[in-house]
Amino acid sequence: MMKKLMNIFYAGLMVCGMSANTACSEEKFGPDPDKDWAGTTEFFNSVDVAGFQTYYNPAVGRCGDPMPFYDEKNQEFKVLYLQEYDNNGPCYHPFWGVSTKDGANYQSLGEVIPTGKSIYDADAALGTGCAVYNDADGLYYIYYTGHTSKEVVLRATSPDFVNWTKDYAWVLNGTDYGYAASDFRDPQVFKAEDGLWHMVISSNLKFAEFKSADLKSWEHVGNFPMVWDRMCECPDIFKMGDYWYMVYSEGFRAAWSRKVKYMMATSFEGLKACFYDPGANWPKDGHEGVLDSRAFYAGKTASNGQDRYIWGWCPFRTGASIHDKNINVGAEGEPNWSGALVCHKIIQHPDGTLTLGAVPGITAKYDKPQQVTEVASQGYSNGTLSGDGAYVMFNRLGDSNHISFKVTTSNNWDKFGVSLVRGSNSTKYYTMVVNPETENNRKINFEQEGSEGKGFIEGIDGYWFNRPADNVYNIDIYTDNSVMVMYINDNVCYTNRIYGIQKNCWSINNYGGSITVSDVKVLSY
Repeated sequence: MMKKLMNIFYAGLMVCGMSANTACSEEKFGPDPDKDWAGTTEFFNSVDVAGFQTYYNPAVGRCGDPMPFYDEKNQEFKVLYLQEYDNNGPCYHPFWGVSTKDGANYQSLGEVIPTGKSIYDADAALGTGCAVYNDADGLYYIYYTGHTSKEVVLRATSPDFVNWTKDYAWVLNGTDYGYAASDFRDPQVFKAEDGLWHMVISSNLKFAEFKSADLKSWEHVGNFPMVWDRMCECPDIFKMGDYWYMVYSEGFRAAWSRKVKYMMATSFEGLKACFYDPGANWPKDGHEGVLDSRAFYAGKTASNGQDRYIWGWCPFRTGASIHDKNINVGAEGEPNWSGALVCHKIIQHPDGTLTLGAVPGITAKYDKPQQVTEVASQGYSNGTLSGDGAYVMFNRLGDSNHISFKVTTSNNWDKFGVSLVRGSNSTKYYTMVVNPETENNRKINFEQEGSEGKGFIEGIDGYWFNRPADNVYNIDIYTDNSVMVMYINDNVCYTNRIYGIQKNCWSINNYGGSITVSDVKVLSY
């Protein structure tokens, strides 16, 4: 009975996918309800189903820069974002929002802050900001960017986070304080060590700083530099344990640099001082404060008092086929702006350095074990992959998956990877390669493998991390349609957008030497 149900399940999926994808030369499926699709291994040109249920994407359009806020009154996170449409119109990027208690399940809040009504309004277009709650007057405040031919900082208030009043009598103009008219955006408000509210704003290669006792009147107190010649966006400043942190998105448009990073210090003043000599003050984490790949941008954080999470967007990609889209990244083409919300848990290590790990709520959500079957292999025996080109391929994945397994390498130089969108007839498929950069350093490389594959895709490169001392890699991969996140040992995070994951097979590969693979599991929800 189970086999029959699986046959019907896969046949239905094939019928849905065929209508939009029959042009693909590798497509071998037809709407045959009697065929055992679950037992096949050919490539299938799958498409995203409507609605991302873990890495949130609105029903229409996409999410731009997230602005998370923990609402203590309602005991939930509220994540505002810039609503992006395919055709925005002259007034664009209103604030929409979602609420979540666990970073895994979301409820839409709808539109929270509308744009202005005219291109002549200071908020004709909205840009990134932040939300805070003021106990003194019982009001929520949203500070945000107003964008026209110039950028200013604006605010709105609400007693209930539902009904908002824009304060048109208040505006911060960067030009009044010597900052650029075109770059004065992304205000972040927080309380510093002096007990006052502080606001940090991204400007022309500087962070502008203001302070206030009441969130109403603001005083300019100076500025501090950005990272060399790079515009740093979406600053987020917080204290966690004994350390102060600034998370920021380095906007320098280069494949190796456009990522979310952090600085750390034991005081807010010390945090600002880090930026005067970044090269000497990178966090001692071995990767200059980089937190994720280039497919995670505009990351900002919020804490419920116990755990801190970070939300960013994973860009959508364009192209005529799955294969075009999957290499249209970075150096191959600047990522499209906006996408799906991706949430990670921030892990603070004993020395204060940070990495990103799996969200417990997402781990708990993926709770339905799936059958895992070895469908093809080469150089594989009793859990060991030996020699260059060795692999073991597993049966088809669903729309949302939690793949987990353990790899133990035989020495300090072994190289291995995990491939997605793979079929027995695939001339192109996609691999996250755990590459030995040195004996003690690794980096995740994204590669288009196969006889027609392009190889290394520079624009979605990873970052260095330390080789595990015991050569054991505990790997967790979460997917929701085309969005994928891979974690290794709570030490490295790698987000990517890979079209065609669902309904295709996947594999674990070896590239010389030998590795042992164990504890392979797939769960869904």
